[in-house]
Amino acid sequence: MKIHEYQAKEILRKFGVAVPRGYLAVTPLEAEGAARQLGGGITAVKAQIHAGGRGKGGGVRLARSPDEARQHAEAMLGMMLKTPQTGPEGQEVRKVYIEEGCRIAQELYLGMTLDRDSGRITLMASSQGGVDIEEVAAKTPEKILKEAVDPLTGLLAFQARRVAFMLGLTGETVGAFVRFATGLYNAYVATDASLAEINPLVITVQGDVLALDAKLNFDDSALYRHPDIAAMRDPDEEDPRENSAREHELSYIALDGDIGCMVNGAGLAMATMDIIKLTGGRPANFLDVGGGADEERVTAAFKILLSDPQVKAVLVNIFGGIMKCDIIANGIVAAARQVGLSIPLVVRLEGTNVDLGKEILAHSELKIVPADDLGDAARKAVAAARA
Repeated sequence: MKIHEYQAKEILRKFGVAVPRGYLAVTPLEAEGAARQLGGGITAVKAQIHAGGRGKGGGVRLARSPDEARQHAEAMLGMMLKTPQTGPEGQEVRKVYIEEGCRIAQELYLGMTLDRDSGRITLMASSQGGVDIEEVAAKTPEKILKEAVDPLTGLLAFQARRVAFMLGLTGETVGAFVRFATGLYNAYVATDASLAEINPLVITVQGDVLALDAKLNFDDSALYRHPDIAAMRDPDEEDPRENSAREHELSYIALDGDIGCMVNGAGLAMATMDIIKLTGGRPANFLDVGGGADEERVTAAFKILLSDPQVKAVLVNIFGGIMKCDIIANGIVAAARQVGLSIPLVVRLEGTNVDLGKEILAHSELKIVPADDLGDAARKAVAAARA
């Protein structure tokens, strides 16, 4: 799960991570009032969307007075902000964050995530803050510093100091960086985060260390332990199909292909997507209906697939174990009739009650293309999508 910048800073502040003062605004007048509360001087007006690169799209602007802050907010609120992470359609700005200005001496990058190769939380830092860190990692990987953290000891002070020295920090700024990094690590662990990213992390002319921007992502599977964080979810920032899938306890991730996939089991779903790619097609989604889905859930899954306007064909790949093939077949027929199926549907069934499932599909009077195995199903789905 993703949250907004202002929410991330609210969490980090509780763990002693230094962040500038700021206030959320959903109207231009609120933005003006927030700027006055911050002293009436220079402030930053920041669009709040779940995407990076906001500054490049005009989503971060400096205001030299409360009146100018109101003008910037008026221009931003309601706009479709386009960044490299939103896609060409952009994302609507519904709220802005008004933050006090600061005098920046240096911009750095600091991040924390799980290194799956080592199985350890890893602190990442770079002197190239304020830019696309992915580009830095690709072109100049030597500028990305990494420090693996032992889960038994946590982030130790000497590790944070070592990173600070490698970044060229000196004097009291080193101690401030150590406190900042320790607070970030504590926040990462305590909230079951999957990613913590501060870009830029700024050193002010006074030597303070501040999170000028903040990004926190969380492990969905651990949200039951953090109802306060789960309450920060913003449905307006998420794909409506993914929201619908969540309501029906389905695992769905939208992709950019044109072959809709409905599979039971995450491993089988990934294998199905791989076979589609190998056959020359492009999967439109990852969708796992689970091992114990009922007809209602299967119907909901089918409707979600067909709500994607990019989908030109649907491939259903079911291995019946706990999930019986006849239940899947009834769900497919029910959903296809409800939505008025108008695109090719390829179905591959195998396992428990497979003969009954195939019989249900055959007598449904729907234009369903049966497949003998996964390879056959993928070839037929790719051909149907191309046609």
